[in-house]
Amino acid sequence: MSYLDKDIIVGNKLFIIPDAELYHFGVLTSNIHMAWMRAVCGRLEMRYSYSNTIVYNNFPWPNPTEAQKSAIEREAQLVLDARALYPESSLADLYDPVTMPQGLRKAHERLDKAVEKAYGRTFENEAEIVAYLMEEYQKLVTKKE
Repeated sequence: MSYLDKDIIVGNKLFIIPDAELYHFGVLTSNIHMAWMRAVCGRLEMRYSYSNTIVYNNFPWPNPTEAQKSAIEREAQLVLDARALYPESSLADLYDPVTMPQGLRKAHERLDKAVEKAYGRTFENEAEIVAYLMEEYQKLVTKKE
């Protein structure tokens, strides 16, 4: 996920969030949202096929305090700053698990902790994240009925 210049016209395989704030970027690039995406997203061959209706619209967002939201925004900016140190690298290059720059990895770790705080808990692993989010999703669905 990234911010795009306003002059870029996106194609039919991209989703945009007009006027997205750093908070949105932070939550959506966190390990919590990525765990949700891997659990509920469709696939095309081995690649994920992100869906706005299945993945994004059903994602149980945290309910942060203003301080927690500010922390997420601050850490999200640090992720963007770490990416900016490598202007010649694509996102695929930057996020290769073997060659990911250490500064970017650390920035994501701090962002993940800030997002966890907004959920009011810490998680031991991805299975725990997904189980928690499924419980939260069930609560949201039950409220709507």
